[in-house]
Amino acid sequence: MSDTSPSDTPETSGNPDFDAMARDIAEVPAVEVIVTVAVNLMSAAAVKLGLTEEGDTFKDLDEARKLVHALAGLLDASTTEISSFHAAPLRDGLKSLQLAFREASLVPDEPGQGPGEKYTGPLYG
Repeated sequence: MSDTSPSDTPETSGNPDFDAMARDIAEVPAVEVIVTVAVNLMSAAAVKLGLTEEGDTFKDLDEARKLVHALAGLLDASTTEISSFHAAPLRDGLKSLQLAFREASLVPDEPGQGPGEKYTGPLYG
């Protein structure tokens, strides 16, 4: 008979089963991981830009700038790794966020100085 009860397994005792988590992530294609991270960055940036139903409740342009810049860097770095099927809508979303940031800013950045424009080039609008 074992000294541990079924309720003492890692999954039920509050300790994550890292081996199972590693197996799970190993089955996910890299493109899917990149796209998921990009979508999470886009969603977080939209919230920080006040573009959600909550409006300005969580608006924070400093945080939004960081998220949009990180998204642009990720997309720039992964351009050759993900197909245009995945990249095109992500680039469109990025541009929409950049334009929303420019519109939300009381003092707009000069073209080429906005979030992510280091990677995408100047944005006019």
